[in-house]
Amino acid sequence: MIVRIVGLVLRFLVFWVTRLLSRIIGMIGMVLSRLLTPLAALTNRAQGTVEHRYAKFLPYALMHPMQILGVALLAFVASLMLVPGLGIDLVPQLAQGQYEATLKLPPGTPLARTDTIVREMQRRHMDDPEIATIYGVSGAGTRLDANPTESGENIGRLVIGLAKGADAAAEARSMAKLRKSAEALGVRDANFARPALLNYSTPLEIEIAAYDLDRLKAAGRAVVAALNASDRYTDVKSTVEQGQPEIQIRFDQERAAALGLSTRQIADQVVRKVRGEVATRYSYRERKIDVLVRALEQDRASVEDIRNLIVNPQSDKPVTLSAVADIVATEGPGEIRRSDQERVAIVSANLAYGDLGTAASEARRLMAAAQLPAGVDVRVSGQSEELQASVDSLVFALLLAVFLVYLVMASQFESLLHPFVILFSIPLAVVGAVVGLKLFGMPLSVIAGIGIIMLAGIVVNNAIVLIDRVNQLRGDGVSKFDALIEGGRSRLRAITMTTVTTLVGFLPMAIGLGDGAEIRQPMAVTVIAGLTVSTVLTLVVIPVVYMLMDRRPDSDYVEAARRAELATALAE
Repeated sequence: MIVRIVGLVLRFLVFWVTRLLSRIIGMIGMVLSRLLTPLAALTNRAQGTVEHRYAKFLPYALMHPMQILGVALLAFVASLMLVPGLGIDLVPQLAQGQYEATLKLPPGTPLARTDTIVREMQRRHMDDPEIATIYGVSGAGTRLDANPTESGENIGRLVIGLAKGADAAAEARSMAKLRKSAEALGVRDANFARPALLNYSTPLEIEIAAYDLDRLKAAGRAVVAALNASDRYTDVKSTVEQGQPEIQIRFDQERAAALGLSTRQIADQVVRKVRGEVATRYSYRERKIDVLVRALEQDRASVEDIRNLIVNPQSDKPVTLSAVADIVATEGPGEIRRSDQERVAIVSANLAYGDLGTAASEARRLMAAAQLPAGVDVRVSGQSEELQASVDSLVFALLLAVFLVYLVMASQFESLLHPFVILFSIPLAVVGAVVGLKLFGMPLSVIAGIGIIMLAGIVVNNAIVLIDRVNQLRGDGVSKFDALIEGGRSRLRAITMTTVTTLVGFLPMAIGLGDGAEIRQPMAVTVIAGLTVSTVLTLVVIPVVYMLMDRRPDSDYVEAARRAELATALAE
């Protein structure tokens, strides 16, 4: 009984809910119909006007093919001439709402001084409305896997989180403020970097190779000076920068041997007294704590104290370290790199403005004009090498895409000529893609290259629809001239609808809303501009090319259509 009652209640609820939803949907449909009917009527009138004018212009284009092809060729050549002005980049610069500032003080700066400057930087900018959070770290690790040039007590780091909604301009303004504060506090080396979203090298890296360390240092300083002289580069860093202060002990083996000592014995004694030696371990709450024994601090606090260290404490006649070695206070290299058994130095820099291709070209020009020591080889690397490899891959992918599209169309049309005619729409798409990037001030990047590859598969759809209809009409006995006019007129609406729906789909991406829009925007702009221009030119250029290249008589198409109908009838 209870089950029956529950079933009746459920049926009652389903009935009324369904009825209510149907009425709501009906009301929404009525409102939309009243709102969209005028828009639909306006669209139909506009479409009719376009079809009428297109039908009047297409015969003129077919009768003046050289003019049409000349204009198309001129547009293609002009777009190619615009390419060098676009510049070329690997990926668009992306503002991620966070960046890191590295403050490098002179080597030997105590940790307390570094911490004071980091705290002062935080205090000055903690109330900045464009900065949400600012974290500081005083000193950097000295582990074996740490970067030798960016580790030590003289290194301070700030991690800055921008306020919600901050764009690239806000990021640039906050960086400029922090640079100004760092200079006011006496920090001459302040570098800024975004988080590594993609595993790419620094935008610009210059590799300097030389066997002689002094020449390498001189060349590194010359390259850094040349890059700093240009306002295009910022955050210039070098691996041959000022290193850490150190004391070098240069043994005199002959004097040591005369006193009955070996360099190994002397070195062990110096290590024990300066660094210390673990004598035993102290157990405390299941922990083993090393007990380190070494000389008193006042016996190893200066270079003179090191010179007076006794290196043979067990002997009756004590010998100081200065008697068997020369002790020199000097400065060691911050980092030593090798490539192909040769010392190399890396000078890296970020870009203040402009594209990567132009920056790399200017860097080569600056290196050619710089006065570098003899025997030094300089090579621009970094993202420029990755850019060249990416461009080669994109060109190969584009050629492969065109080839595969041609094969598919050749099998579909059972012809080698018609697919070749359709492929003329791809250069027309390149015209629009280049013009779109130029209008929006975007460089030609890998992302834009992906958009061009996408266009190779998208723009041919319009030409396929047009050529297929023309072939159908010619199979029905219509002449080539009339078939091109009627085919273009009848397929104009379908081509327009397909193009508009694709453009509307890419429009939100082209507007650039949301986080990470800088990465997606060039691809959307490329597709929208390329497809728009290609559609307009395809409706005129493709019929003209078809008219010039297709020399088959109309009777062949009629005969082919009859054979196709006969084959279909036999199959049924």
